[in-house]
Amino acid sequence: MINISVKTKKWMKAAGVRAVKTVAQTAVALIPAAVSINAVDWTMVIGTAALAGVVSLLTSVAGLPECKEE
Repeated sequence: MINISVKTKKWMKAAGVRAVKTVAQTAVALIPAAVSINAVDWTMVIGTAALAGVVSLLTSVAGLPECKEE
């Protein structure tokens, strides 16, 4: 059984929240308001948003302000 420390759990939660927010923000930014919802290239939106989420997680490895030692 894997024993995950409290610090690691806190980091995983904070990094996950940031990644989900980044994915949502990227997806929304890629859908122009003036375009019909049927004209949106959903493959591109989903792919780009997923990539943004991965980049967010990789950036979080450098450190998260939420997880700084007090």
